[in-house]
Formats: sequence, C-alpha cells, structure tokens
Amino acid sequence: HEIRKRYTDFEKLHTDLQAQTGAPPPASLPAKSWLRRTVNNDALTEERRLALQTYVKAILEAQDGKWRSSSAWRSFLNLPSGTSTVTANGQLSPASQRRGSVGITDPNYWLEAHRDLKSQISTARQQLKARDSAQTPQQQHATSADAKASLVRAATSVEQLESGLRSLSSSDQSSSKRLGDGELRRRRDLLLTAKSEIQALETVLLSASTSHPTLPSTAAPASAASKSSLFTHAPSAKPGRVLGGPLKETERTRELDNSGVLQLQTQVLAEQDEDVMSLGKTVGRLKDMGILINEELEVQNEMLGLIDGDVERVQGKIDVGRKRIARIS
Repeated sequence: HEIRKRYTDFEKLHTDLQAQTGAPPPASLPAKSWLRRTVNNDALTEERRLALQTYVKAILEAQDGKWRSSSAWRSFLNLPSGTSTVTANGQLSPASQRRGSVGITDPNYWLEAHRDLKSQISTARQQLKARDSAQTPQQQHATSADAKASLVRAATSVEQLESGLRSLSSSDQSSSKRLGDGELRRRRDLLLTAKSEIQALETVLLSASTSHPTLPSTAAPASAASKSSLFTHAPSAKPGRVLGGPLKETERTRELDNSGVLQLQTQVLAEQDEDVMSLGKTVGRLKDMGILINEELEVQNEMLGLIDGDVERVQGKIDVGRKRIARIS
C-alpha cells in the first residue's frame, strides 16, 4: 500500500488527530528545517522520509487504536470510513465486513459512516447522469461501470450500518453507547431511505439498455419512385391538393398543397419536440430541488435526533436528582 503525501499533509494529519482524539499521537513529527530544503538535497529527503515512516509506524503499532479509528486517519490513507482501517500489527483490514458481523458499534462513527453512504449515493446519481449525457458507447460503458461500483460500495455500507444498529439496539451495550428508542427509530428510517434510493438507482442502471434502443442499420433505402410518389398530385379536375381524409381545412392549411402540409407538419413536430425538451429540463430542475430538500431534511432529522438524545440524558439526570431529593426528604 503506497501513498504520496507532502509534509504539510502530515502536519494537517497531526493536528486533526489531536483534535479528534483529544490526545497527541504516540510519536511526534520530524522538525521542519528552515535552512535546508529537500528539493536538491537527497540526504535530507531520505532523512525526512525515514522520520515520517517512523511516525506512521508508531501509530500503526500503538496499542490504543483511537488514532487509527479516526476519520482523519482514514481520510489520510484514502480508505473508506466507518470501519477500523488498520490493525495493531499494521495490516489493512478489509473494506467491507461479512454479513452478520458486529458492524459499526460507535454511535458517532455510525453517523459519519451514514454521511459517507449519502456521498456514495450522490456520486452514483451523478455518474448515471454523466452516462445519459455520454456521446460514445465507450463513455456510457465506463460511467455505467463506475455507477455500479458506487452502488456496490453503498450497499456494503448499508449492511455495515444495519449490523451496527442491531448491536447498538441490544441490551448488552454499555450506557455510553446505548441509544434511545427515538434515536434508533430515526436511524432505521435513514437506512430505509438510503436503501430505497439505492434500489431506485439500480433500477435506472439496469434499464439502460432498454431506455436507449438502437436504430436498425439494415433498413432498405427508399427508391426514387417512392420518393417522387410522395409529392405527386393525384389527377383531379379541380386545382389544389387532394385530401386523404374527411378532416376539415384550417387557416394554416387552406392555401397549402401536399408538400406544404408535409413541411408544416414537420415544423409542428419540431416545435413539439422543443416543448418536450423544455419540459424535461424543468422536471430535471424540480428533481434536483427535491433531492436538495431531502438532503436538508435528513440534516434536520440528524439535528433533531441529537436534541432527542440530549433531552433523554437531561431527563435521566432529573430523575436521579428527584430520587436523591426524595431520599433526603
């Protein structure tokens, strides 16, 4: 596993690890030299690389895994969040967990993994839009493969979140990790919404072949006689065009012959196509607005869930205080 980072990236990682875990990492960063530069100094470059490697190895081999479980560490290694990314012996853990495993049992990491899930669903939706606007079959195939991979990752995240939620709802959890009934219901609703969105996107992905049918290329060309017969007037004693049905004349067609009516119909069809395209764009904008409103509602639901948890904790403290007052009185 190889990563390429600058020294400023390590400085940001060190700051984020301290902010998220409340404790500095087990090793400190190498001091930054103000007089020497690594651009034309191979010895300093190698010294800096070994020092940064020692810094990373210290985090990997630490007994306490809180630094390895932080979102800053997973983002630094470009790994999916929501699971323990590195074990104590420095081995990378699998990105997905087997069905029936414990899953994500930390409530805070659960919400973070759910935010990553929403990002994966949004990425798949954008890839499907890019597939619809692709100009070549190769581009359509590539974007479809990317969308399918994003949906697979999203489905794996849903399994992890469901497994973790089952563990969080069990009675053997500690008081610091146990969630209230209202919060559990809210998180189940979030998972149901995510699963329905994934299923809808999978339906769109599978219907790609039927929604874009190809025209047959073996159609026989029209003959010259067939073309000329379209514009040939039937013999008639009266001047003007011959109508093929009992429809009445209109102001737009009264002075036109067959060729003029054909051109008028072509123009009307083109105008209708433009109206349909304009309507489709309007529907697309309304769909985007609905998606944004849905995302905003999810954020508000998360905030309400946090408030619900705070209310439950405060209510517990009030109950304890009432019991103590009752014993005193």
